[in-house]
Amino acid sequence: MNGANALVGTLADTGIEVCFANPGTSEMHFLAALETPRIKSVLCLFEGVCTGAADGWYRMRDKPACTLLHLGPGLANGLANIHNARRASSGMVNIVGEHSASHLRHDPPLMSDIEGLGRPLSHWVRRAESAQSIAWDTATAVAKASEHPGRIATLILPGDTAWQDASGSVTPSFTAQPRKAPNAARIEAVANVLRSGEPTLMILANKAARTAPLELAGMVAAGTGCRLGSQFFTTRIERGAGRVSLERIPYAVPAAMAFLKDFKHIITVETREPVAFFAYPDRPSLMKAPDAIVHTLVEPDEDSILGLEMLVDALGLGGTAPHLQSSAERIAPSGKLDPISIAHALCAGIPENAVVVDESLTSGRESMSYTLGALPHDMINNLGGSIGYSPPVATGAAMACPDRRTICLVGDGSAMYTIQSLWTQAREQLPVTTVVFANNSYNILKAEYSNMGAGPAPTERALTMIDIDRPTIDWLAMGKSMGVPGVRVETAEDLARALLNANGEAGPRLIEVKLY
Repeated sequence: MNGANALVGTLADTGIEVCFANPGTSEMHFLAALETPRIKSVLCLFEGVCTGAADGWYRMRDKPACTLLHLGPGLANGLANIHNARRASSGMVNIVGEHSASHLRHDPPLMSDIEGLGRPLSHWVRRAESAQSIAWDTATAVAKASEHPGRIATLILPGDTAWQDASGSVTPSFTAQPRKAPNAARIEAVANVLRSGEPTLMILANKAARTAPLELAGMVAAGTGCRLGSQFFTTRIERGAGRVSLERIPYAVPAAMAFLKDFKHIITVETREPVAFFAYPDRPSLMKAPDAIVHTLVEPDEDSILGLEMLVDALGLGGTAPHLQSSAERIAPSGKLDPISIAHALCAGIPENAVVVDESLTSGRESMSYTLGALPHDMINNLGGSIGYSPPVATGAAMACPDRRTICLVGDGSAMYTIQSLWTQAREQLPVTTVVFANNSYNILKAEYSNMGAGPAPTERALTMIDIDRPTIDWLAMGKSMGVPGVRVETAEDLARALLNANGEAGPRLIEVKLY
């Protein structure tokens, strides 16, 4: 047994089921070890797809996947979606190949500071020192990635440690640590706030946005009159008709400030108070009212179900029925595509138990608030803000949940960052519907140009850095070239029909939504 065999065996023994890989010469022994059927190996054509897919897997499985990346440049290519995964508290094990120790002293062309690249976005980084240490290092990496909240673990694998003998190496056993219990005094303090009757917003995030904790929060809301909300971007929300719904704090600073202005108290559950995504001239970074007080109910590393149970008990609301989201009226969409008609099409086209990965940006910013009454589904957002996350995340989510339809909503500018995801979806025949909102522009930047005080509207020269026409991207040809059939739609009724048709397919489909 060589070091690569020990690594793969330990990954499998510690619960890793899938490896999203983009291998190179240094990783050939690891690739050979992946012949085991115990781990599904999935080829991705860009490292950002590997890391984004691992993020999507974690969000739906609550357990880490691993990636296989080629040396420092491979890790560098994957860092944007590692950043997004870190902000979403997703666990991930990155295996990064490295030259053998004897080769490094010659300063080969692909030599780089892998630790220096990985450390800013990893919670744990280690270089395997010998084949004998690999099993221990691997088990430690998986244990770190499996913590709550999820962590990014990066293990560097020098080539000689992969091919040397690892017989007799020891694999440690780690017991999963239970989530921490919230402080009882803190729970009682929040209960007193809710008893006051002053306007209060409870913001839930991460694993607190799942059905069980949402129902507990719904009991609190029904019994006290507080409102329930989410940050504009959330890791994963279980939403739709028949579930407790969350009001989404708007993205734009003026709208968010208007939404928050009357709340005297903000209670946070696995999150913090709302912060503007960017700094704007003459606008605040913190968007609550100046006299509003923030109270932590559950810290990000604590057990939100336990914390909410304690709060329900403290308030004596055990028999209270939460208010549940009613079903949206099924309106047959028609005519021009706009936020409302797109929302109606999505309400009609989101199947029950779907996974919706939303990176629709300007096209869907208004639409998604109108889909609360769609059939029950999960919605995933990008907390890190680095665009190009949604096609890879949708790929990983579909790998994790092959019995559910995944719908990826993405702007055309974002999609171009990681469009290679379509190829992996076709190869694996994943049930993903990719909806590309094609306005031939980084349209969000036109509004931000004014918001930042750069001018009332972009100049002609500035527009050359914002518009992505000349040439216009042919999305159907792009999808076809990677094995994903597609259709172009220009009306709301055509969008609804295309979504429903895609739901009936076993493999991936692409819908280009042409916006004018």
